[in-house]
Amino acid sequence: MSSKLLDLLNREYAATGAFVTLLDQEAAAMTQGEFARLPDIAARKSTLADQIALMAKQREMEQLSLGHAAGRRGADAAAAAGGDALQHAWRNLLKRAAQAHTSNHRNGVMIHTHLDFTRQTLGFLQAGSQPLYGPDGGHKTGQGGGHCLALG
Repeated sequence: MSSKLLDLLNREYAATGAFVTLLDQEAAAMTQGEFARLPDIAARKSTLADQIALMAKQREMEQLSLGHAAGRRGADAAAAAGGDALQHAWRNLLKRAAQAHTSNHRNGVMIHTHLDFTRQTLGFLQAGSQPLYGPDGGHKTGQGGGHCLALG
């Protein structure tokens, strides 16, 4: 068993857990309408994502040094060859990564929902700032040409 690989897996697991916590904070901020918190959370997520990517690269380098391929297949093989502790650490990391993926997807849906609502609201407000009747007496409805209420 490679103690270095086990250490890398455990560090990546912990960092991914911190990332999930940030995703939960992001979801809570959006749910509670605390949008001013989002830039700080996004900056922390970005920093942590970079750290996780670096850890994954270090893990892959260790896999290569142990004679296994980089990527998922190499990690699976390294864990299988490394015994129970490595297999357990690898399974835990995969579960946590799946949790992060699910939470990130949830937040993405929430963000797009908020963006759609904001776009619709802006469209309504912009349309509402137009005069109700044009100079020819025609009723204006948003972007359409409207129809004339007075004939003659």
